[in-house]
Amino acid sequence: MKRNFAYVLLVMLISVASCGFTNKSFENDDKDKLLLDLITYVLEKGHYEPKNIDDDFSVSVFEDFIDVLDPTKRYFLQEDIAEFEQYKFQLDDQIKSTDISFFNLVYERLMKRMLEAKVIYRDVLEQPFDYSKKENINIDYEEEPFVGSPKELKERWRKQLKYATLSTYDSKMRRVKKDPNVEKELKRGDFEVSNDDVSETPLTPEEAEKSARAATRKTLDEFFDFVDDLERKDWFVQYINTIVDEFDPHTFYFAPDDKEKFDMSMSGKFEGIGARLQKKPEGAKIVEIISGGPVWRDARLEVGDQILKVGQEGEEPINIVGMRLDDAIKLIKGPKGTVVELTVRKIDGSLEIVSLTRDVVELEESFAKSANIIKDNQKFGIIDLPKFYVDFDDYTERNAATDVAKEIERLKQEGAEGLILDLRDNGGGSLKTVVEMAGLFIKEGPIVQVRSSGKGKDVYDDKDERIQWDKPLVILVNELSASASEILAAAMQDYKRAVVIGSKQTFGKGTVQNVIPLDNIVRSNDYGDLGAIKLTTQKFYRINGGSTQLEGVKSDVVVPDRYSYVDLGERDQSNPLGWDKISPADYKPWEGYIDYKQTIANSTRRMSNNPQIKLIEDNAKWLKAQQDKTTISLNYNDYKKEEEKDRKESEYFKAISDYDSKLSFESLKYEEELFTKDSVLREKRDRWHKNLAKDVYVEEAVNVLQDLKMNNIKNGKLAVKG
Repeated sequence: MKRNFAYVLLVMLISVASCGFTNKSFENDDKDKLLLDLITYVLEKGHYEPKNIDDDFSVSVFEDFIDVLDPTKRYFLQEDIAEFEQYKFQLDDQIKSTDISFFNLVYERLMKRMLEAKVIYRDVLEQPFDYSKKENINIDYEEEPFVGSPKELKERWRKQLKYATLSTYDSKMRRVKKDPNVEKELKRGDFEVSNDDVSETPLTPEEAEKSARAATRKTLDEFFDFVDDLERKDWFVQYINTIVDEFDPHTFYFAPDDKEKFDMSMSGKFEGIGARLQKKPEGAKIVEIISGGPVWRDARLEVGDQILKVGQEGEEPINIVGMRLDDAIKLIKGPKGTVVELTVRKIDGSLEIVSLTRDVVELEESFAKSANIIKDNQKFGIIDLPKFYVDFDDYTERNAATDVAKEIERLKQEGAEGLILDLRDNGGGSLKTVVEMAGLFIKEGPIVQVRSSGKGKDVYDDKDERIQWDKPLVILVNELSASASEILAAAMQDYKRAVVIGSKQTFGKGTVQNVIPLDNIVRSNDYGDLGAIKLTTQKFYRINGGSTQLEGVKSDVVVPDRYSYVDLGERDQSNPLGWDKISPADYKPWEGYIDYKQTIANSTRRMSNNPQIKLIEDNAKWLKAQQDKTTISLNYNDYKKEEEKDRKESEYFKAISDYDSKLSFESLKYEEELFTKDSVLREKRDRWHKNLAKDVYVEEAVNVLQDLKMNNIKNGKLAVKG
């Protein structure tokens, strides 16, 4: 992957140099035009399947940008759209000439309409909603036209706000009044209320309606407070990404801050204090403390504390009340070893200054975790892998392949006789890590084939003859298993090394992206960090020659889940690349099992007769039916009837979560030792084990591991299992 990335980047740099891309070329243009020019250039020269930027492209950008800005059609009027449409067939020419007059017009109009919307929603929420009135709302906004007048717009807001308030109104109708004195305390200190503080008097419909409107008003106030924090550059990034998205759904422009967040999500770590924050009028509220981080180790701060000021060591603190949350976080985060001083209002109202030394914070939920499974006096292992994470700046740092290798070794030491690798909901990640990880399960050979545009294929091999795990293997997947997850599942399926259990097909992302910093494309730049573009540069193929693009990986044992009837896959995204195939690689299927096909047949038969699976499929169909409802009654009595019907049906499906597989789950010894210092980690693992015990897919995976019989391979390549 590095070789191909370097090649693409080198070609771009050479091409750019020959084009004379210097800052002088843009001395009369602003940063937006420079960004548009650079990104268009990179897309045309580096994308795997570049699009023609023509009138059809222009229409798509026009329609998609309006839809992104106003999906519920409650800002723009028909007259606005009519004015915008003068550019409908001109955006291709504007893009080529770095003309941003269309964006400027739409942005300025949106800001005007949003100011008007603040007045509208506050005015609407001043008046009580009449829930006895017979009226409906259509929530399929794509089918709704833009309104023609401010009066119609206010009516649209009224219906949408009435709909948004309806469920809150219903929940408040079932509540009781609180003691007025307690309400005052709540407003002042945000304290918990005990049952002793609640009277037995139900809320009247009028009281419930008023309270529900107030809750909706608060939600809207917070939303527009967030919108007010956005700057023009944030909206322009959205315009850029509307253009970029026309090439394929995985090509994406990262503004500088977004690139940092992407790197953090891929590596699972960052440098800071280890707390998740939420913007509040009084400052930045701590909503979660990350285990192992500086805040967790220091133990003086707790969830609910409000950060008011941030000071660097020896400097005057800066007041962050009213500041954009992203800007406040920039002040709080910083290099490992530096000190930050926080002025904090504690939950009890007291003020305190807390000095913390920043450190590397690891997001534990991003990393692989494992557990022992006990059944019939046999021990099996499960590894849950949320993503194929990697530190792009230093591959020797923690990554998915080395972590899974460690977990396998630990499971072996504790006597596991079979292994489940859970890739459900794993959206992928690093190509290098998946190739290395696949090598843990086979002796040697190709793992995946990769092809660049207009070039031949490259075969990525496992060249290490060692097999770290030579016992039975099951891989769990679902519709959200994508990219690197599909590479691993497909390779193990083609080698007949693992039994793949899960959805009819996985997500279907068969493309490779490289992240290219735009600063590398220009010789000089007066605008600061230009961000980066995640660019689709290659497609990958199974070793049998087939693409996973659109089609995904078809499970050996197909079982439904809650996503089975929901449009989630690559085929449901905008502008996906097509499916194709290439010649197969040279590989030999694994000969470790003597009953591979029979085991799959047995599992398929068990699952087809399993009442829990039937219940899950019925639930998936019900969820799809719920999703397809687009006309909603705003009459409370009708709403209650429908809700009661839905409640009875959902009660029927609660049995899914009551399922008990009778399997026992235990943490590994090294984690048990960590629990003495980290009660939060223990709680997280206990919760995970509890969910695993209700998981029919894990139960069947264990059945498959028990069924698989190992062959006696010559030369001691594999362990023997009778």
